[in-house]
Amino acid sequence: MPQKPSHPINIGMLLRRNSEYRPNHIGIVVEDTRLTYHEFNTNVNRVANMLDKLGVERGEKIAIVLPNCLELLELYWAIAKLGAVAVPLSTLLMSRGYKSLIDDSDAKIVITSSVYMSILEEIKSELNNVKEFILIDTSSKEYLNYQTLKSDASDKEPEVVEIDENDPYNIIYSSGTTGLPKGIVLSHYVRSFYATLFASSFRMTPESVVIHSGSIVFNGAFVTMMPAMLLGATFILKLKFDAQEFIETVRREKVTHVIMVPSQLIAILNAPNFSVEALESLETICSVGAPLLMDVKKKLNQLLPNRFYELYGLTEGFLTILDRTHIVSKLQSVGIPPPFFKMRIVNDNYEDVPVGEIGEIIGKGPTLMTEYYKRPELTAEAMREGWLHSGDLGYIDEDGFLYLVDRKKDMIISGGVNVYPKDIEEVVAQHPSVREVAVFGVPDEKWGEASIAAVVLRDSISINPEELMKWVNERVGAKFQRVQRVLILDDFPRSISGKILKRELRETFPNGTQ
Repeated sequence: MPQKPSHPINIGMLLRRNSEYRPNHIGIVVEDTRLTYHEFNTNVNRVANMLDKLGVERGEKIAIVLPNCLELLELYWAIAKLGAVAVPLSTLLMSRGYKSLIDDSDAKIVITSSVYMSILEEIKSELNNVKEFILIDTSSKEYLNYQTLKSDASDKEPEVVEIDENDPYNIIYSSGTTGLPKGIVLSHYVRSFYATLFASSFRMTPESVVIHSGSIVFNGAFVTMMPAMLLGATFILKLKFDAQEFIETVRREKVTHVIMVPSQLIAILNAPNFSVEALESLETICSVGAPLLMDVKKKLNQLLPNRFYELYGLTEGFLTILDRTHIVSKLQSVGIPPPFFKMRIVNDNYEDVPVGEIGEIIGKGPTLMTEYYKRPELTAEAMREGWLHSGDLGYIDEDGFLYLVDRKKDMIISGGVNVYPKDIEEVVAQHPSVREVAVFGVPDEKWGEASIAAVVLRDSISINPEELMKWVNERVGAKFQRVQRVLILDDFPRSISGKILKRELRETFPNGTQ
């Protein structure tokens, strides 16, 4: 049998191409810094040559502990050119968390700032694999300085390392919503498919202006960053999310594409400077990371019609997209699998269930991860016969559209009945005082589990928890959906991507009381 040919796809080729063919087009905007593709590529070349001089080789891991900044973008593309592996880590971790992930990833170099180095100092002596720490903002005898090394390096185009398409480009650690973070290995091929798939799905062009204000450590950032780089579009990176500033930037820069988590979309709709006119340049508003409540979907589509998309997906690689043309007819759906993807809904015996019946969502396609890094047992559990098991519950309608019910692990069993938190959350969210809601289960002597609704209220509004609970319980569809208690919180525990961590809510309020 003939061997499968190997294709030398290195995503670093994208930036080199834009520098050659679109040299004067604004490629990257970070705060007041505006770089053409030629200028950004020159910066990236210096970083790549700097890392090469330090002995970084193909396949070696580089851990990065940085918030959104120009240096993080430079590193993503410099590391690609060398065929090395980027390991971006959340800036919300504590020292023991960093030790666990840096050790697990086999990183030889850690690039960070003095802020996070003060945390890493506690475990530095235990990081036996790490050869160098590089700081982007300070010079000292103890640590290498990023800016000095970069300015001393050549700006000539390094020889882009020809690698196999299946070589890893980055390891994204899961947010830990289901336990200890796992290193999700994503190849150059997967990232190149992100570029082509999402460029077509979101109708991007070389003239598009993309903005991202979530953490680019989160995998969702690559959903718009990769197609922007493929097309040579403009990519605006915000250092942090601020709803009012976001709206102003969209207005000023005539932004066309954005992908956001639900909490960010809710914040924008509630911002004092929100206006349809300020956001009229937007062609794509995509929600990702968690289900978006129906009321928010309706409001968005009413105010900014023919722009809304919803992406259901796992960093591990399966996804569906609700296209803007389907938003009216399939409002409650999270769409269909893209071309070259397959989806099934199965029961506990791995058998397909009928249309309309709830089961686990499993899927396959060209963006699936290679593995959980050094976790063969977990990889085998998640990937069976080429199908990724999502751990999410859903059903499909007669047209093949997917409807997300809930996380399998978040399902509440009360009195022997399956209770899906999302159904209750949709009711709670309709109360005019509620801004965000998360429903979770706690142990209950009588029913096995009871439902607790945690809410964040709209600004300057107060309501009695008992009064809100009464209002909700009068409106849910069944007695078993009634909540036992309402907790009013200032905010939710969140992952770096903005996702609400129900696991932490259950741990913080094990009895459902404050």
